[in-house]
Amino acid sequence: MGKTVQLATICYLDNGREFLLLHRNKKEKDIHEGKWVSVGGKLEAGETPEACAIREIREETGLTATRIDMVGHITFPDFTPDKDWYCYVFRVTDFTGDLIADCTEGTLEWVPYGDMLKKPMWTGDRLFLDWMLERKPFFSAKFCYKQEVLTDWSVVFYGGE
Repeated sequence: MGKTVQLATICYLDNGREFLLLHRNKKEKDIHEGKWVSVGGKLEAGETPEACAIREIREETGLTATRIDMVGHITFPDFTPDKDWYCYVFRVTDFTGDLIADCTEGTLEWVPYGDMLKKPMWTGDRLFLDWMLERKPFFSAKFCYKQEVLTDWSVVFYGGE
């Protein structure tokens, strides 16, 4: 059986001072266990990346995204066994509602920009979070991991000066 492709979203909610991060500390056999990541998830059949982002944000946070901006795309070859992941990255600056107290994926926390990179997270996440904080132009990146270690990466920025 050959390799398959998984489409997914990575969604960072931004209130102007902090990003909403998800500490993955609740699911068993979680590839992200113990790490601080974004909310987001797998696209469903027929779903656009934007619709997936809005749905996943609502399901995982209780918030309704009213403005989402796609800021990049990331390819993760062989991130899970026999599966390449292609992720649409969103920055969400407008949302309504109240944050839920109990997310099934982990613990949600607003983390100040200056503290985000101090949290345990994937090495590649540190790179593209830095690009997001620096307001770099749209990016297309590839992060290669072997047993949770970033072994290679590349990026192309589009539309910059």
